[in-house]
Amino acid sequence: MTLSVDREALRVIRRLGVVRTADLAAHGIARARLYSLVRNGAVERHGRGTYAAAGHALTANHALVQVAKRSPRAVICLLTALRFHNLTTQHPADVWVALPEKARAPRLDYPRLRIARFSGLALTEGIETHRIEGVPVRVYSAAKTVADCFKYRNKVGIDVAVEALRDFTRRHRGGANDLARFARICRVSRVMQPYLDAIS
Repeated sequence: MTLSVDREALRVIRRLGVVRTADLAAHGIARARLYSLVRNGAVERHGRGTYAAAGHALTANHALVQVAKRSPRAVICLLTALRFHNLTTQHPADVWVALPEKARAPRLDYPRLRIARFSGLALTEGIETHRIEGVPVRVYSAAKTVADCFKYRNKVGIDVAVEALRDFTRRHRGGANDLARFARICRVSRVMQPYLDAIS
């Protein structure tokens, strides 16, 4: 019986990719069963409170998976979202996440976070959900991220924002309407216009 329960638990963990104990509880798998699988080497701890089956294939975006599991309301933004969409040459060491104004910042031992506070439509619009290692990860769209970089140009640098705009217009030729909409939402239309004129 224990062997078949372990097999079923392992099958669920493999299907979910990276799990927390609450994920398993929703599938009727007790915490003790998870810890038994960890002791047997069938499951490995991947971070504070996150686990995956032994041999789980890590992707280049594993840090985003860790953030999504620990803070499901967070949205990947700014430099990290630019990197995700291949719109920058930057390699940020921290993961940038957007949170509502008064939301508590998650405490993670890995990865290090940079928190940006968003509100209103700037917080809720332009969110895409990408499945990474079996886990849904919320990331702002490419167009939204470019507008955000102009809004937060004092944090990320105007050169980064301009590079992202140039890359976006080259890769997303039909994306001008999206870009204009998010520029309005982020109130940076006037700031972006001279750079758009220079690129076109």
